[in-house]
Amino acid sequence: MSTLSSPERASSGVPTMGGLIAAIGASACCFGPLALVTLGFSGAWIGRLQALAPYQPLFIALTVGSFGVAYHRLYIVPRRCTPDQACASPKVLRRQRGVFWVIAVLAAAMMSFPLYASWFY
Repeated sequence: MSTLSSPERASSGVPTMGGLIAAIGASACCFGPLALVTLGFSGAWIGRLQALAPYQPLFIALTVGSFGVAYHRLYIVPRRCTPDQACASPKVLRRQRGVFWVIAVLAAAMMSFPLYASWFY
């Protein structure tokens, strides 16, 4: 049985989710407080999310790197599957690519929030 790190079983799910988590970190200083207040959360602790602002470039680099790995696995590396594996199905690949792009657009919107944050404040 092959391991998860082999090219036959390489998945884009882990890098895509890692990119989304890093994008949340990148936008925590700006988008986080607005999202929490919109959801009904309040308190002085929300202002402490500004402490993450110096780490925003690191989170953005992690996001872009994670999405780069996911893109490479989805579009560049050829899939080597036997016909009985799920990765051999074109529907599975199309679904994975669709999820990738939806999450990538969401992450880009969160990371670029400081550019249009003044519209909400």
